[in-house]
Formats: sequence, structure tokens, C-alpha cells
Amino acid sequence: MKEEFYIGWEERAPAGYARTVRWTVTGLLLLTALLGALLAGSQRQISRAIFEWGHPRRFEGVLRLDPVPHLTVFRMDGSPVTNRISAPLVAPFKFGVNRAELLPLEGRWVTLSATRVERDGQLMLELEPGSLQAAAPGTGPAPEAAGAAEKELSLGRQVFRGEIVDSKCWMGVMNPGALLPHRACAVRCLSGGIPPMLLIRRDGAPPLNLLLVSSAGQPVNAQVLPFVAEPVRVTGELVRQSGLLYLRIGPAAIERIGR
Repeated sequence: MKEEFYIGWEERAPAGYARTVRWTVTGLLLLTALLGALLAGSQRQISRAIFEWGHPRRFEGVLRLDPVPHLTVFRMDGSPVTNRISAPLVAPFKFGVNRAELLPLEGRWVTLSATRVERDGQLMLELEPGSLQAAAPGTGPAPEAAGAAEKELSLGRQVFRGEIVDSKCWMGVMNPGALLPHRACAVRCLSGGIPPMLLIRRDGAPPLNLLLVSSAGQPVNAQVLPFVAEPVRVTGELVRQSGLLYLRIGPAAIERIGR
């Protein structure tokens, strides 16, 4: 039987060699495309998040400091909001707002400039330095309307499994803003005063996000740092206030669990 022999400097390879090379290259290309599609399909889907960096808006509403500094928003860019929203306030970069600077305006109708951060319909505002000020008398809602949103509703003592994240990155500044690759960033944000949040993932539903505070409503940033980005079980009193959900926790409320 006569076999084909290919000499490298010849202009054309024998027909059998050429056919084998064509089929091999085609098969490798198809296999590469298939592996790429399988890899892409296996990745965890991340939810839509918004960070309007460089495009601050004007917000009006009632300023509250507890459980975390937040604005109950009544107007955005001069237009009334359809649903009253309470948005936690943070400072630029990896810092929380200075509560002492906000204290004189506690419970008052204010205006401010802020960058919108949003995930799954939950709003956070990155406050522009120097923009917060009391609004002119008569521009806000009736006192009873503003105060009605501040009533606290206890939902009882509960136990949750989840992951502790810094609320600013998770809400949209970073996406996904969670898990071990984000741990170093989250630790820096929490150390700078960003409110900690317990992220509870749910099958077929948006995650449940609970702001974490102490039993007395004080910051727990230092307490949660050792547990950031790890699977944990957290026990505390679940409370709804101003449209925000937060968990009051004691000193020993957090427990590591297996992955």
C-alpha cells in the first residue's frame, strides 16, 4: 500500500494530510466554542445594580440618624417620588457619613445632592460633601406625614444564614460586591464606617438585605469584621423602620458555619 509522504518545504501537503488537518482544526474550534459556552452558562448571574458615578441628583426629604443615617425621600430632582423610599446615607469613597455633623438636622426636612446607588429597588445615597442643608419652612410635608414613616415594627427574634457585606459596595458601587474576592475591600469599607449588611440569598427571589446594628441601635462595624465574606448564622431581633429592615444583634450573635 502506497503511503503519502509530506516534505515540509513543499508548497502543498498531500490530500490525506490536508484533510486530517482541516478536520482536526475544525473539531478543536468547535470544542473551544462549546467549552466557552458551558463555562459562561455555569457562572452565577448577578443582579442589576446602578451607581450613577459623576451624575449627582438633588434629593429632598426627612433626615433620620437611626438605625443608620438615612433620608426618607419625598422628591428627586424636584419631582415627587411615587413611593416613599428611605435611603441610607454614605460618604464618598470608603467612608460612612459623620453622624455628629448631621445631628443638628435630625428629623428635619432637608435638601442634598447625592449620587444614586441602587440594587433590586433598594436605594442608597452617596452624599456630596457640603450639599446637605435645611430646606425653607413650608417646603416639606406635614409633620405627622413625615413622622409616620419612622414608626418601628418588631418582627421578632429570628435566625438567618447569610454573608456579611459592606452595604455600599453590595448596593451597587461594586457588582457583585460579595464573596471572598471582595473581602479586603469590604473590610476597608466597614472600617471606614459604611453600615454592615447581612446578605441572605434566596432561590427564585431577590436577596434579603438586613442592616446590622447592636441591640441598642449602635454601629457594630468592629464586631462583624472577623466574619466578613464568610458563611455565617446570625441571631437577632428583626425590625422594620422607615422602610428599612435591620437586625439588632448582641455580642455573640454571629456564628461561622460550613460552606
